[in-house]
Amino acid sequence: MTIADGPEMPSINDFLPDPFVFQGTPFAINRIILVRILATVIMLLVLGITASRAKLIPGRWQGAVEWLIEFVRDNIVYQVMGELRGKRYVPMITTVFCTLLVFNLCGIIPGFNIAASASITLPLVFAMWCFCQYWIAGIREKGLGHFLRDEIFPKGVPAPIYILLSPIQLLELLIIRPFSLTIRLFANMVSGHLILALCLSATQFFLVDVVNKLMMPFGIITFAAGMFMFLFEALVACLQAYIFAILTTAYINMSYPEID
Repeated sequence: MTIADGPEMPSINDFLPDPFVFQGTPFAINRIILVRILATVIMLLVLGITASRAKLIPGRWQGAVEWLIEFVRDNIVYQVMGELRGKRYVPMITTVFCTLLVFNLCGIIPGFNIAASASITLPLVFAMWCFCQYWIAGIREKGLGHFLRDEIFPKGVPAPIYILLSPIQLLELLIIRPFSLTIRLFANMVSGHLILALCLSATQFFLVDVVNKLMMPFGIITFAAGMFMFLFEALVACLQAYIFAILTTAYINMSYPEID
């Protein structure tokens, strides 16, 4: 690249890096998968060491970990499902929230520099896990026939409307809800990280590559925008983990029969 070409801007292809280990096999590892493996190992080590050294009177670190778990339990699971139903799903929703939180934050951690959820496969896996639990809960509580009837033929709707409504309900049950969960997480993590990368690439160009000092104010502006996007990306990473967890809880809760 020459200075006349302008800054080298990242593209969506940067989120789909080529494998560098076990190429051509089902076990091929690219940069995103490596980040997922490292983030998972670090998360398990941190939680395992914290649990093994847990004390009756927690210190600051143990208190922070316990606060995070209690936040998911009380402010997501119990708030949506209630304690009676929610106890069954606290481990699952805590796993979803903590994993996505760590994976999302990888995008702003130096050395990783890419969110582990920045390819569509991981959000899709979590969405499918959510809807497997959704179907399991519905079938367990209502039976398969009653579950499908309640989902495809909602109560209180005039019979002729079912001709139009039922196919839409079935499409929503099988495709729209899992797809919306997947795309919401994937698109937010990719777009935010892409904007941050654009700001920092422009900063590199205006402050380092361009010799003309008159261009430096633009570099300062893009650097400030990059720092803002860095903080905003951290907020989005936390918010998307929260939204995914609370929507998962809400969907599972919808499969239970209504309590009169």
